[in-house]
Amino acid sequence: MTIDHILDQIYVIPESSKQTLKKYFNEVSFPKGHILLRADTVENSAYFIKKGIVRAYAKTPDNDITFWFGKEGDPVLSMNSYVANKKGYEDIELLEACELYQIKTTDLQKLFDKDIHLANWGRRLAEQELVKTEERLISRQFRTAKERYLDLLIQNPDLVRRVQLGHIASYLGITQVTLSRIRAKKH
Repeated sequence: MTIDHILDQIYVIPESSKQTLKKYFNEVSFPKGHILLRADTVENSAYFIKKGIVRAYAKTPDNDITFWFGKEGDPVLSMNSYVANKKGYEDIELLEACELYQIKTTDLQKLFDKDIHLANWGRRLAEQELVKTEERLISRQFRTAKERYLDLLIQNPDLVRRVQLGHIASYLGITQVTLSRIRAKKH
């Protein structure tokens, strides 16, 4: 996925502003299993996925709890670091070898101060991420595991092919055995 497409899907800005923003991006690649962002760290970069898939998770004494997947076109950032310059609470692991667009958050903040179009783009990015978080929270609170799984199949059908079932079960808030039962009844 091109950086132009990714930027435009967040918010369309004038070409001159987009060209200015694009100057600050670097393309980076990391192997499967790489931890891109670490919990308890103020992250100084934001990423956008050109190719690959990632998961965000929090560690508990017993296991890791996956609460988000990102794939081509998605932003990958610690919202706590991006918005408040505070330590994040999540680890982000690459589930496939990934190609990413990277930008320093300090560069973004400077650009936001200089260009209202870029400031609006940054606001739309934060708003979109807030809405996605709210949707995940509401789904987790008010939908059954089966409903969440069926929604996942509709909204992200390729996710089941690309991600280990253990991570999907954790994301759905169920055990892998329960996920297997749900999948068996579906077919």
